[in-house]
Amino acid sequence: MGDMIELSGGGKQFPAYVVRPRKEVKGGLIVIHEVWGLTDHIKSVADRYADEGYHVIAPELLGEIGITAGLAGQLQEELFDPERRAAAQPKIRELMAPINVPGFAGQTTAKVQECFDYLAAQEDVGERVGVTGFCFGGTYSFALAVQQSKLRVAVPFYGHADYSFQELAEIQCPILAFYGENDERLMAQLPELKAKMLEAGVDFTAQVYRDAGHAFFNDTNRFAYNKVAAKDAWEKALEFIDKSFQGN
Repeated sequence: MGDMIELSGGGKQFPAYVVRPRKEVKGGLIVIHEVWGLTDHIKSVADRYADEGYHVIAPELLGEIGITAGLAGQLQEELFDPERRAAAQPKIRELMAPINVPGFAGQTTAKVQECFDYLAAQEDVGERVGVTGFCFGGTYSFALAVQQSKLRVAVPFYGHADYSFQELAEIQCPILAFYGENDERLMAQLPELKAKMLEAGVDFTAQVYRDAGHAFFNDTNRFAYNKVAAKDAWEKALEFIDKSFQGN
């Protein structure tokens, strides 16, 4: 449905999947993938948003570390399978080591910013640009909200937001963040994040789903996918994004 293009950001070339809606454009949306890279699942999410009237760009931000579609599927299966998780974790830590290298976060945020600039330059988008993402992508959705004052809306799914009060105070857009109740690490951090968001004056809403865990939205993950939570989150995300773009 979409096309692959090449962009440059953070001193690196990187590909991105672009989908243009067949009807009137509501705005532009960056869709950021999980730690498994730009998979067919993420492209399908981009397609779904395009069907709803959004001009979408979904960048590949982890191509340099060598995650292929086949490897991503295998590792995801192993990591979420309770019987194979322990054996999979060392392999995943080794593969993901480049993510922790100094400078990686800055380069990645620059790539996401380039996606913002790409959409903002489109005549049918202009200043109506938002971001959503999952896991790794949820984390960088928060990052863009902190760094880009013109961002109109952010919808991170199970992402980390380890920022100071001063950094959070830079956020100018409303945020709807999704979590699964069984995602223990993020659940432990959420009360502090909500308090800091409130103190910083951010329009922040956290939606937590019972009986759901990390990656509950990913319908290719048979261990994590929660159909009920995913359907409700999709509807809430669409409504929230639509409302954020109304009137401009």
